[in-house]
Amino acid sequence: MTTARGANVGIVIVSHSPLVAQGAADMVRQMVGGCVPLAWSGGNVEGGLGTHVAGILVAIEAAWSEAGVAIFVDLGGAETNSEMAVEMLGPARAAKVAICNAPLVEGAVVAAAEASGGSTLARVVATAEELSA
Repeated sequence: MTTARGANVGIVIVSHSPLVAQGAADMVRQMVGGCVPLAWSGGNVEGGLGTHVAGILVAIEAAWSEAGVAIFVDLGGAETNSEMAVEMLGPARAAKVAICNAPLVEGAVVAAAEASGGSTLARVVATAEELSA
């Protein structure tokens, strides 16, 4: 897991594969450096393929920013578990988190680039989701 604190929107990458999640996070970090809070969660509790709510919650906390957090997921199970993790934050903090409907790698890279310029969570999400249009 990689983190950097700051005023910019944070990025969380959730994949069923720890290697995919870490690789996508490495790409984001190479593109924007340390100016965007960044974390990833990949794999199930046993280290195999899958996702788990506790790991996603840890990643959200690691990438937390008062500007918000954008989450990128690879498959439906990752989205469902991310939704459950967001609910566990409570209403006030959950309102600052968005699960993006965008490609995992490309979306995270584009979102991080947008976030690095100080954009709002809504703008970061909109920029990433343009890739799905």
